[in-house]
Order: sequence, then C-alpha cells, then structure tokens
Amino acid sequence: MAQTDQKIAPVLLCGGSGTRLWPLSRKSYPKQFALESGGMTLFQASAARLSGEGNGLCFTAPLIVTGSDFRFIVTEQLAAIGTDPGPILIEPAARNTAPAVLAAALYLHQNDPEAVALVAPSDHAIPDSAAFRAAVARGMEALSRGQIVTFGITPDRAETGYGWLELATASEAGEAVKLGRFVEKPDAARATTMLEAGNFLWNAGIFLFRTADLIAAYESFAPAMTLAVREALAGGVSDLGFLRLAAAPWAQIEDVSIDYAVMEKAANLSVVPFSGSWSDLGGWDAVWRDGGPDAEGNVLGGHSTAIDCRNTLLRSESDAVELVGIGLDGLIAVAMPDAVLVARADRAQDVKKAVAALKAKGARQAETLPRDFRPWGWYESLVVGDRFQVKRIHVHPGAALSLQSHFHRSEHWIVVEGTARVTVDDEVTLLTENQSVYVPLGSIHRMENPGKVPMVLIEVQTGSYLGEDDIIRYEDVYARGQGAKG
Repeated sequence: MAQTDQKIAPVLLCGGSGTRLWPLSRKSYPKQFALESGGMTLFQASAARLSGEGNGLCFTAPLIVTGSDFRFIVTEQLAAIGTDPGPILIEPAARNTAPAVLAAALYLHQNDPEAVALVAPSDHAIPDSAAFRAAVARGMEALSRGQIVTFGITPDRAETGYGWLELATASEAGEAVKLGRFVEKPDAARATTMLEAGNFLWNAGIFLFRTADLIAAYESFAPAMTLAVREALAGGVSDLGFLRLAAAPWAQIEDVSIDYAVMEKAANLSVVPFSGSWSDLGGWDAVWRDGGPDAEGNVLGGHSTAIDCRNTLLRSESDAVELVGIGLDGLIAVAMPDAVLVARADRAQDVKKAVAALKAKGARQAETLPRDFRPWGWYESLVVGDRFQVKRIHVHPGAALSLQSHFHRSEHWIVVEGTARVTVDDEVTLLTENQSVYVPLGSIHRMENPGKVPMVLIEVQTGSYLGEDDIIRYEDVYARGQGAKG
C-alpha cells in the first residue's frame, strides 16, 4: 500500500426479505446470495468490487452486517472467491438500514477513531468496478470538510421505483457537490419532469463517511437509537468469530431506514454522480433490463427456449425443468424445482403479492427453498411420502454434522461421492462411494467429510415423524442449540 493510500472499510449490508425476485430469491436465501452475474453472486461481486488498492484508495477486509440465518452463507461465499471477511455483526432482528449502519460505524470507530467507511447494499449490480472505485475516490475530498457523501446514479429513464436526489449545484466532471434534497419515489409525471430537469439523480443508498461524522449525525437526529445501538454493541457476544449484538436493547430500536432517520435531516451531505451502469435488481423487470435483451427483446436463462416471443424473460433454475415459451409478448416466466412464476412484465412489482398469498395459505414455497443451507453444506428433499423422505446431502470438505439422535425416525445413508466418516453409537466407519450404513432409531450418530472434495450422500428417512426439529444434539462445532436444523 502506498503511503498516500486512504484506508476505507467496506460495510456490506446483507439482509432482505426475498420477495421481489421470488421464486429464485426467498426469505431463507435472498437475492444477493441467489442471483448470479458473471460467475459470482451479487454479494460476492459487491465484496470483490470493494477490495484491493487503486485511485489512492486501499479497501480493508469487508465488515458484514447480516442476520443469524445468513452468517455461514456469508463466510462460505466469501471463501469461494478467496476473500477473508473482516468483522461479521449479527443482528438479533431485522431493523432496516439505520441501526445496521450505525452498529458498523460504532464498531469501526471504537477500533480506529479516524476510520473511514463505505456502506453499500450487497444486492446491487455495478458491472464497472473500476469506474465505481474512481467515483469513491472523487468523494474523498468532501470528507475532509466534514461531509457525508452519498452516490447518485445518472438516470436514463423516468423511473418510479427509485428515490431521487436533487443536486444543489451542477457537478463538474463528476465531483462531489452539495445535496439539495431527497425525493421520495415519484409518480410517472414527476419522474419525467426530474429526468428532463437534468439536476436529479437516482438514490443508490451508498454512503461514504468518516465514522466520527456519521456518529455525530446520529447523536443529533436519532439519540435514542444511538444509545440503544451502543448498548447492543457493548453487550455483544462473540460466537465462532461472529459478533452477536445484544437482543434486548436491539429489540427497542425503531425499524427505519438511514435516509429517514438521519440523512434527510443532516445538512452536511454531498453527492457524487455516477454515470456507469447500475441496478438494484429490484424486480424481474430490472433483471430483464440488466440481462441485455436480444433483438426480439428476449432474455433467456438456464434451461429455457423462446419460440416467436418478444420482450419476454424466460428463466429455468432447475436442470430437470425445460421452460419453453411460444408466442409470448411482455411476459416473465421463472421456473424453480418447487414453484413457477408467470406474470406480465408490467406487473413485476406485484410479485411480492404472490409471496404474501402463499404465506397466508401456509405454503412452504413462500419463504424457503427446496435446498436448505447449513454451516456444513446443504441438503435438499428429493421425495417426500407417507412415513418416508429421501434427501441429497452435500457436506463440504472437512465439515461435520452434529453428534445427534432422533426420537421418531431411522436413517439409511448411501455415499455417492467422496468419503464419509460415520459414527453410529460406539462404531466409527469410513464409507466410500456405493457403500451404505443403517442408523437405527435412537442411535447417536454423526457424519463427517474427512476428505478434500465434497461428500455427497443419499439419505432415506423412515418413521412416524420426519420434521427437522426431531433432534437431540450432543456435540456441535457450530454451537447451535437443541432443535436447530442439521
């Protein structure tokens, strides 16, 4: 690192309800982890974009703010791209962006009172990383004047799905300028007026700041939140390298965005315009647009075929499902192993209504995927019947499930890939491909992958109750409690 390089701590926000890109994205696996572009998920691409050195900047390891359900997904996806995470803060409950950003700022500030941070959602698509880092470099000068810097996207259409930013003055060569005001999501007429005016940008929700300046803004405009987040951080507990914020003070915090809580009230905000490609991929219409429609306006993904279609998105996420559209115009069709979405493109923002309807009728597909991710790997149900279930289980190299037993079911394990170390009561056995073992009801058992390649097995469960909460856990390297899955 050069002597003049400014250290910046990236802060990636990893929450989300997984409703707008259903059925690919769900509450159990929101879009930043599920949606891929250029061989990386949106989360991985965000971490890669805010890394390394250049333009007089040096990004440190990313600080992640996420929920408990996603903590191992975060570490696994970062490891897959060779990125070592910095601190990972676990929110006891989702409380929107305002407390999440403050917790990160307070954590960084207590370790370095001169810390500079860049907060970004982890589910945005910004293909030109170099151009974005150059925009960050242009924002650095404003920090020396006590400014908090946000980034506005140069609009190319009268978008009604984004908030907008009004510039107080014109920006020369993309330099930071004073923010005039925030504008809520407009109707079509107002969006057209702002687009034509030329001094409005889309609000990207990305902020660059000295932690001292941001904390001062919170103390001025959200003192109760500041006190509660300080208490949650002070009472945080280290857990396998994660920091779990204290639940009691966190529960008292208002669910509010950073824009509402602080930014719309602060006077020391500047904006850096960014004219590169950007999308928050906030709906399937945005995915269609970002996917680069062909000459007929079609975007195809996975196992899909379009015949005489126009302005249509076809996407199959299952190797077992071939999705074919014939004579379609302006439609979205997305197929998963357990759910299919078909909608008019102009109703893309109504997909969340489908999630609400499915949730109301108790459908599992509303919030969870067929594939359940665990700290040791993942499993998926292949067949479910009366008193039996068949699963495929994938265990990462070196990983192990907990030592456990069940009250209501027995299990048969058949190794189809790799090597498994299997414990059944007092007997430990190494199984290779095409070998199997029987685990009687009530036996204390564990499976481990001692090898350097993934281990895959087929599990056949039989019994009177096959729920994931039928478990007594005796030992667990991931420190999960009784009843936790896997």
